[in-house]
Amino acid sequence: MLLLEAHHVKHYVQDRLLIDADQLQIHQNDRIGLVGRNGSGKTTLLQILANKISPEEGVVIQQTACELLPQFKRTDTTKSGGEVTQEYIQKALVKAPTLLLADEPTTNLDTDHIEWLEKKLREWQGAFIIVSHDREFLDALCTTIWEINEGKIKEYAGNYSDYVKQKEAEKHQEQLAYEKYVKKKKQLEEALKLKEKKAERATKTPKRVSESEVRGTKPYFAKKQKKLQKTAKAIQTRLEKLEKAEKVKELPPIKMNLPNEETIKNRIIFRVEDVTGMIGERMLWSHANFQVRGGDKLAIIGPNGSGKTTLVKKIVNQEPGIMVSPSVKMGYFSQNLNILDVEKSIIENVHSSSKQGETLIRTVLARMHFFNEDVYKPVRFLSGGERVKVALAKLFLSDINTLILDEPTNFLDTESVEALESLLKEYEGSVIFVSHDRRFIENIATRILVIRNHKIELFEGTFQQYKHVQPQKTRDSKKDQRLLLETKISEVLSRLSIEPSKELEMEFQKLLKEKRELDINK
Repeated sequence: MLLLEAHHVKHYVQDRLLIDADQLQIHQNDRIGLVGRNGSGKTTLLQILANKISPEEGVVIQQTACELLPQFKRTDTTKSGGEVTQEYIQKALVKAPTLLLADEPTTNLDTDHIEWLEKKLREWQGAFIIVSHDREFLDALCTTIWEINEGKIKEYAGNYSDYVKQKEAEKHQEQLAYEKYVKKKKQLEEALKLKEKKAERATKTPKRVSESEVRGTKPYFAKKQKKLQKTAKAIQTRLEKLEKAEKVKELPPIKMNLPNEETIKNRIIFRVEDVTGMIGERMLWSHANFQVRGGDKLAIIGPNGSGKTTLVKKIVNQEPGIMVSPSVKMGYFSQNLNILDVEKSIIENVHSSSKQGETLIRTVLARMHFFNEDVYKPVRFLSGGERVKVALAKLFLSDINTLILDEPTNFLDTESVEALESLLKEYEGSVIFVSHDRRFIENIATRILVIRNHKIELFEGTFQQYKHVQPQKTRDSKKDQRLLLETKISEVLSRLSIEPSKELEMEFQKLLKEKRELDINK
């Protein structure tokens, strides 16, 4: 069943053609992930499909109820960002539209609530288009990916990982096409040189030949030269008409000179002893004890409001109970981007705090998709996502050996998140970061620090290993709960047999209900 179709849609932002879609169709039960760089038009496309804005050309036909979940939700001074997002999602799902258009629905949600939303949408009966930079989320839910690039929308079958594989295959084909083009171009250029040389030689008078003989052979050589020149011209035409293939950009490796690199490698650089986290009268965690080694890539995870940013700030400010090695040189990234001078250009901002060479600086900026003349743009003209990328590049290239990052992937598109990942994987210093992006944590972290239930626990291993350990812990916990409930039920039953009462009967029914729920969710 066709739910929505769009024909010959064009939409401009000033002189730029932002959306240029010939035909789009959404069918019943479609699970579509919409991806593309920051500013590519994802939000605008959703608004056009939802009939919130009219395209300058073309038509959108809705055959069913359609609900748009916007990216920028209203602020509420009494609720957290996560609570506001949840409220919007709940209201949208209660309406049960046949088609849901969701723009960054995981914004401000912690990992627990992202997984809650995943479960809701997996069980949901309608179709949807989701804009998200959370690759794990797109993998779990989508069966089709729409990529928007320079206004055009290209469809890929499968989830986000399938899309990445297809993009890699396309890149491989582009490389083969380039190699074929270079080889053919070289062959034609060599053939052209050869013909031109032969044509030049055809006019030269052979040695030890009389003048009368030369006069007799001139027409022959002239004819031969003309033929060779004609062949050369044909080769030149083929060379000019040869379809050009662009060279696939290869990213050079990153090798940085970090201060005190050998001094801190694998040695304890942070020691946290008996540290308690408070906000006003509210205790976040108590008596935390852990150590961080040089070269660690430590992910700090936990629900919203558990105290992740509070812990990071305590480390940065070296508060009582936190011992920091004198060899450590820290750089801190937070969402307020106060490390940028908006009046200066991208490259001026980076140079101001870096001791790295020009080549490496340009290499890192290219990784973050700032190429050639882009680096001279003043920061004030950049979008929010671009400013985040500049701040991260500036910090990465600063004269430091330890990166402290608080939600670095917020406001970045998937391509930029993957670019940041590639930088952090090659970074030989230490990284402590807060994130709810599960794929990002999985790809970067070597140790996991968990803040939950007012406690801080350090897990020695990757996020993948941590996820495998958790279900076993949950199963053991549920087993203990079941035994406790069965013991309580036995006690209440024995009391009921001696002295029956309404209160005891109610308690018995309550315990039975708890046991049934535990059995259902096991």
